[in-house]
Amino acid sequence: MQNWKSSRRILLGITGGIAAYKIPSLVRLITRAKSEVEVIMTRSAGNFVAPMTLGALAGKSVWTDEGFDHTIPHVRLSGWGEVFVVAPCSANTLAKIAHGIADNLLTSAVLAASCPVLLFPAMNDRMYSNPAVQENIETLKRRGILVVEAESGALACGDSGRGRMPEPSEILHETFRALCPVHDMRGKRVLVTAGPTHEYIDPVRYISNPSSGKMGVAMARSAWYRGAEVRVIAGPVEVDAYGLGVVRVVSAQEMLEAVRANLGWADYVVKAAAVGDYRVKDYSPQKLKREGRDTLTLELVQNPDIAAEVGRLKREGQVLIGFAAETQDTAAHAREKLARKNLDYVLANDVLASGSGFAVDTNTLRLIPADNRKPERVFTGLKEDIAFEIWGDVLHS
Repeated sequence: MQNWKSSRRILLGITGGIAAYKIPSLVRLITRAKSEVEVIMTRSAGNFVAPMTLGALAGKSVWTDEGFDHTIPHVRLSGWGEVFVVAPCSANTLAKIAHGIADNLLTSAVLAASCPVLLFPAMNDRMYSNPAVQENIETLKRRGILVVEAESGALACGDSGRGRMPEPSEILHETFRALCPVHDMRGKRVLVTAGPTHEYIDPVRYISNPSSGKMGVAMARSAWYRGAEVRVIAGPVEVDAYGLGVVRVVSAQEMLEAVRANLGWADYVVKAAAVGDYRVKDYSPQKLKREGRDTLTLELVQNPDIAAEVGRLKREGQVLIGFAAETQDTAAHAREKLARKNLDYVLANDVLASGSGFAVDTNTLRLIPADNRKPERVFTGLKEDIAFEIWGDVLHS
């Protein structure tokens, strides 16, 4: 299965702003993603980050306003790139692009670009809120240029407010969203549950499972790349939350309440969380001591079945996708779950198979639809690649 995020051609423009110090990390992330990057710097950008540093990371010379040759670089570079990212984009460059001024290599290349242009304004908060800057941003948006709003937080000048450039990993997410080969989920709303739950025995011990949440997050991120608005209800795992609305929960009961609260909002519900089936009947408010105990018996009671509850409450047109993590008779158990919980699709997962299951980056999944007129499919590979293919099947099969 080919990764659509690799071997992409990214044109990166850098303007004069203190946030330029973050850009070497972005260039490194792009090359690690096995994509190619050409870097254009304005003259003032060189005051904040060295061209030699960026050239070493990109594996090629950096373009500046000096050293033009007969190749007409602004035309050649803008034709080469699949996406043109300008980060940081200063107030000055923002105004030039908005008004069609092409007085350096970077702004000339933007004017010649036919690929998506993605701007990341970064400046002092008072500059950012100035009506002239905001009017330029709105002008660019109307023309189809993608302007990613600045973030709020501590600024280099010592102030705090809106004007921060996103972190390099977040810029890369936005870049790949622009590069995504399809945007067929625009206007769609996706709710995903991910990760394990912790069912506490006492304040320091709990029952859980090894779920890392990677498959659920991959489903969420792939839907976001395709244009969807996404919310993730996450158990106690790390989630790269950029662009996603994340609700943090711990127990199965908390996850159920969060799902109920968001269910009416969603067009698609992906139940990828490995929810604990049981919790202790009698939680101890104090730590259970081992002294004087050779054995410890815990009485367990069933947790609510969240997927079955969603299947019961599912409205007309809402699509419910579940997961079945099994260790034997995987497909048969998955089909039984599909029918019993009123799912539209189930993804059968043999967690004992090599390179599959919990806490790994790869997986093997069988997509089984409730509509038996649709074909079953088996996906093997990186979880993010699989998630992207799953959405293609769900949307277009």
